[in-house]
Amino acid sequence: MDAGLLNGARNLSIYTAYNTNVDAIVYLNGDIVQRLINEFGAEEVKRRIDGYPREIDEPLDFVARLVHALKTGKPMAVPLVNEELHRWFDDHFDYDVERMGGQAGIIANLLASLDFRRVVVYTPHLAKRQAELFVSRPNLLYPVVEDGKLAFKHPREAYRENDPIKVNRIFEFRAGMKFKLGNETVTVPFSGRFIVSARFESIRVYTEEALKPFLPGIGEGVDGAILSGYQGIKLRYSDGKDANHYLRKAKEDVMLLKRRKDVKVHLEFASIQNRDLRKKVIYNLFPLVDSVGMDESEIAYVLNALGYPRLSERIFTYNRIEDSVLGGKIILDEMNLEILQIHTIYYLMYITSKDNPLSEEELRRSLEVGTTLAAARASLGEIRSPEDYRVGLNVPFNERGEYVKLRFEEAKRRTREYKVVIIPTRLVKKPVSTVGLGDTISAGAFTSYLSLLREKMAF
Repeated sequence: MDAGLLNGARNLSIYTAYNTNVDAIVYLNGDIVQRLINEFGAEEVKRRIDGYPREIDEPLDFVARLVHALKTGKPMAVPLVNEELHRWFDDHFDYDVERMGGQAGIIANLLASLDFRRVVVYTPHLAKRQAELFVSRPNLLYPVVEDGKLAFKHPREAYRENDPIKVNRIFEFRAGMKFKLGNETVTVPFSGRFIVSARFESIRVYTEEALKPFLPGIGEGVDGAILSGYQGIKLRYSDGKDANHYLRKAKEDVMLLKRRKDVKVHLEFASIQNRDLRKKVIYNLFPLVDSVGMDESEIAYVLNALGYPRLSERIFTYNRIEDSVLGGKIILDEMNLEILQIHTIYYLMYITSKDNPLSEEELRRSLEVGTTLAAARASLGEIRSPEDYRVGLNVPFNERGEYVKLRFEEAKRRTREYKVVIIPTRLVKKPVSTVGLGDTISAGAFTSYLSLLREKMAF
């Protein structure tokens, strides 16, 4: 496929919100781990490992869970709940890389680097350390209210000194790394990563009250909106607020964005472990948006919340395309979506109604933009210019492509009242990075879908 469709999409203006964070990466070696064990003592570390802390509230919790992950060689993520430990981590580690994290931040940097006409990014928390991770592009803007009027600045010029910051610390480890735990010599069996994921009450999902009156104008001035980060909402907060409060606010935001113009809104879904919270997000927000993006495990989670446990379990257990198609149709219908986008490691899929204005070939072209952008990001680590797209075009479609097409044809026989399109992914054998690939696919697919719709409606 040529880059023509991407070029068309680059004429769009996009609004994206809410979640951004700093990904601070440490490449571990035996000396770093040994220093941590020696600081607390091997016996104390072993005792804390036996206690298996479920969250990190003090430094010893971190060291114990890290050593446990290294001994098993399994990737793990443990929430950090004590905001005061920011300083301890920053004093103990020199980060090898600090990069943009969070779906809204990743998507904003991607679209700005691709030279989209205008990218408006909003996050309720914008500390200086966070703001500096936004790419230096004149088309990337952050909305601020000054003297009662709306203005737009680059995020690096809009930061607030006292804002909280979410830092996810990622500790990469390699098979074969060695260290001593008392009399035991530990050899790490597999490569992986240990993530200390910040989960602080101070980080919330909302739009500041001063900005809310300007959301209809922001919606009128863009071609589409990509919203994400709802997985960060908590069921309850110590100040008496709860998930219902923040979801009411989130619903208001979507309706305000659509008030003056029926701007297309895409919700990028992410796994929510708590079933009650998952149901709240699904039932409150899915019916208000036009498009939702998710992976196949998230289809299963959503179906479980909607009351289809057997189909959900089939998807988890067998991972068959025909089950994902059936599940996708249920979600599309029950939530009254315009389009559902599913991304997996081996295939991408659109499910939409038969009367969607785009042909199956046009939908296929849109998905190809998504997988090509993701292949470029996996190959390069970051996309820094529109020319990087061509790197993705040189990545072949994965070797399971024919199998995917065969299984899809079987599933498609039952979908006459829908348009269902599937393509194999372009798969990079040795990716420089896998962070943000799902967000890249969704942003590429949604914006190219908007571009094709606009082109179609112009005739």
